[in-house]
Amino acid sequence: MIRRHIFLIAVLMLLGISTGSAPAHSFRAAPVLLAQAAAAPQAMLHVIVQKQPAAGSVEAQVSRLGGRVTRDLHIIHAFGADVPGQAVAELATMAGVRWISADAPVVSSGCNEPCISTGNLKSGYPQTVRAKNVWNTSPGFRQGQGIGVAVLDSGITPHADLGNRVVANVTVGASTTVSDTYGHGTHVAGIIGGDGTASNGTYIGIAPKVNLVNVKISDDTGAASAADVVAGLQWVNDNKSTYNIRVVNLSLNSSVAESYNVDPIDAAVEILWFNKVVVVVSAGNDGRNALNPPANDPFVITVGAIDDKGTGSSSDDRMPGFSGYGTTSDGFAKPDLVAPGVNLISDLAGSQATLPAQHPDHLTSGFTGASAYFRMSGTSMAAPVVAGAVALLLQDDPNLTPDQVKYRLTSTVHTLAGAAGPGGGAGLLNIEAALKGSSTQSANTGIPASHMLWTGNEPVTWNSINWNSINWNSINWNSVNWNSINWNSINWNSDDWGP
Repeated sequence: MIRRHIFLIAVLMLLGISTGSAPAHSFRAAPVLLAQAAAAPQAMLHVIVQKQPAAGSVEAQVSRLGGRVTRDLHIIHAFGADVPGQAVAELATMAGVRWISADAPVVSSGCNEPCISTGNLKSGYPQTVRAKNVWNTSPGFRQGQGIGVAVLDSGITPHADLGNRVVANVTVGASTTVSDTYGHGTHVAGIIGGDGTASNGTYIGIAPKVNLVNVKISDDTGAASAADVVAGLQWVNDNKSTYNIRVVNLSLNSSVAESYNVDPIDAAVEILWFNKVVVVVSAGNDGRNALNPPANDPFVITVGAIDDKGTGSSSDDRMPGFSGYGTTSDGFAKPDLVAPGVNLISDLAGSQATLPAQHPDHLTSGFTGASAYFRMSGTSMAAPVVAGAVALLLQDDPNLTPDQVKYRLTSTVHTLAGAAGPGGGAGLLNIEAALKGSSTQSANTGIPASHMLWTGNEPVTWNSINWNSINWNSINWNSVNWNSINWNSINWNSDDWGP
């Protein structure tokens, strides 16, 4: 009876009816989740429960309310659960609960070792961002050697351009295979680190000697949830030293808008950021004022897209209408910078994968099998361009912190009329200028971490806690949906299928 009473109060509050009872802020849960619970009180809802630092067994309360714990998300001191809709409001008022989110959909760019030949290079984007200018230049011959970049996506299928540089393969979602049956993750990986082997140097990624870490977060249809993203980030945090993971690429966005102070994906990317792993994310493809997590997080590098027209010159570059930009609900302007993201040609996961099967007109002629290529557009493609650039920068100066990397990239951009205004952020990525720069100034100065990472009433800073000593709990998980708007998934809406 008590549970039903609390549930009815929540429903009345959502309808704007005064009850004289506790104020709405006593329900520590996302309003959209409370609305879903009110609409479907008998349904089992997938949620992420973030706990207070010294909380007791909130998990036991979930069981008492008729729900079940589905996974441990210790990276953000949280757990995933299935909870009856009628129990959500009561759970949201319990001691030890910090915030409850929907496990919502995520809506998805003379050598002392072998040179990267650029004589046949046709891809415009490595030239647009000046990556071509640093590959074979002494000192260092910056091609990403030794740097690990984790690709949290739909998996990576073996491709001639990636060779043996996919140094780890893991699946944290529902899939039993690490291969890319969807077609998104392999394309992203090729933009980051394809070396052009299959095309004789025609199509080359940004960091052609980088090591790639395949963290498959989706099932074999491309479906996954916010918890899958957190679990993938958790795996990276636990294994970053083993594979020298210095960069993470997230070409996806949550389908639910939340403040970075309560969103679980935002909390997880900040954990990695404070552990000195640079996190690069796509801005999303919904145009103005549609910056869903993790694009809304003030710490990470959020990347918008430009159309480089397939040329190496920036004089004809223009902003496409789809690229996400605006001011987040917490007052931060995004994206941080832009990179090419229209009609980028990169590695194909196989013609039977879902995306090439749906878009056969985007296949690149003249290449087949494990040597084939595919053309895609979106901020999903722009983000890995920047992730590859970060690998080049960290090879050049491995002691840079994520905040210093972000400052170096955003302070050395190339400005252009087509990327002017808020949609272009600071400007167009210029990796040559970033490598030639010497600044160690930090971005993000004075910005508080997500409230989910605070200890008591004090915000977390670089110097206030030893992040490597955090050991909160533990688990695995499941489900990202490329076109989904349902409650159980993540949309990869960072792809654009325009002409």
